[in-house]
Amino acid sequence: MVIGSLKSTNREKSRKSKQAVIDDKTPLLPNKHEEEDGFDEFNGASFSGAVFNLSTTIVGSGIMALPATMKVLGLILGVAVIIFMAFLTEASIEFMLRFSRTAKAVSYGGLMEDAFGKYGRMAIQFCVLVNNVGGLVVYMIIIGDVLSGTTSGGIHHNGVLEGWFGEHWWTGRFFILLITTLAIFAPLASLKRIDSLRYTSALSVALAMVFLIVTMGITLFKLINGTILMPRLFPDVTNLASFFKLFTAVPVLVTAYICHYNVHSINNELEDNTRMKAAVRTSLALCSSVYVMSSVFGFLLFGDATLDDVLANFSTDLGIPFGSLLNDAVRVSYAAHLMLVFPIIFYPLRLNLDGLLFPSSRPLSSDNLRFASLSTGLMMVVLLGANFIPSIWDAFQFTGATAAVCIGFIFPAAVTLSWCRDRYGIATRRDRMLSIFMILLAVFSNLVAIYSDAYALFKKNPSLHK
Repeated sequence: MVIGSLKSTNREKSRKSKQAVIDDKTPLLPNKHEEEDGFDEFNGASFSGAVFNLSTTIVGSGIMALPATMKVLGLILGVAVIIFMAFLTEASIEFMLRFSRTAKAVSYGGLMEDAFGKYGRMAIQFCVLVNNVGGLVVYMIIIGDVLSGTTSGGIHHNGVLEGWFGEHWWTGRFFILLITTLAIFAPLASLKRIDSLRYTSALSVALAMVFLIVTMGITLFKLINGTILMPRLFPDVTNLASFFKLFTAVPVLVTAYICHYNVHSINNELEDNTRMKAAVRTSLALCSSVYVMSSVFGFLLFGDATLDDVLANFSTDLGIPFGSLLNDAVRVSYAAHLMLVFPIIFYPLRLNLDGLLFPSSRPLSSDNLRFASLSTGLMMVVLLGANFIPSIWDAFQFTGATAAVCIGFIFPAAVTLSWCRDRYGIATRRDRMLSIFMILLAVFSNLVAIYSDAYALFKKNPSLHK
């Protein structure tokens, strides 16, 4: 009885530690684990739910861009950098959690406001808007391309549904995306707790594994048949231009693990938030394993023919039995994966937009009209963007990369450096040195992203030189 009482007391303390008075540092959704404003009783999110939600936030669409980095960096250096970025991401999230606990901040905006005032809070909210709107539009564009096809250079590439049923009005891009929005995105986006998405997040991770398993199977089949050449193990550096080309992989790798905008929401709902650090490490270990294997096997399979988006390689003849069926399996599973990633990215987008527009209002979950209005408006913006301005891919890729590195590295490092002025006395010399490195890496990756996009723009439009 004594042991049981102690466990019960510790659990109650863990829950009470997350209860906070609604002020500027309070999250836009309540983090209470009890019935309030019509909520059903909620006793806290499970450890596995936290891992799956964080993993889904991380993986997104980045898994398809990583095999191309192997083509640039070579297998050995590429794998090493993927693993290194996982450790660097774990450090940046640890900064956030440690300083949030000391400052009693229960949201990313609250942490930034504690360090830099209201403009710090507005900066992180704006970056999340830029990053997540861009990401969601790109997700919807990919879903449209996969299911209903796309036209490039006057040539139409059939989508999966067009290949199965032919070209009809109901296999067209707008109709497919409209039905997807109404039948999948809208119901999932209407959930008010991020933990409610734990099952769809688990399925999303499983669908990402389908891509990995199919890629591994095809690669092993071709290896046995001797139709795969020896891959490049190290980067091919022959001149200054090829040396600078190595750094074009930096933005992709730096942003591969960005999940920081959901960390506080997941932590607030976790039944025992002392396990959040373990959840972060488990999620990063899972995602880095998926990243390494998909990158290695994707590059082994396609070699120097690996495209920037490896999904495009699966629209060609694989040269194996049932190749067409496997192509469709990869593309459909990936489209379904993105559909289930959508609500986990939409969740912080809605919260941060609400924080910018209604900073002094009551929690978003307790105002159904505001919740529905913001959800509907954002959904319409993303749907219209994906249907009518798909050429913004490069622009959103640029803005997403620049905003993402601020969210993942610049802001956590800046908070750490601000605390190094010994306001609370918990920042160490190691923290300061690591924070400076994070900022330098993030700024460098931003410059590379700007240069790469500007160079590509001028190359596509020579008239801009004049």
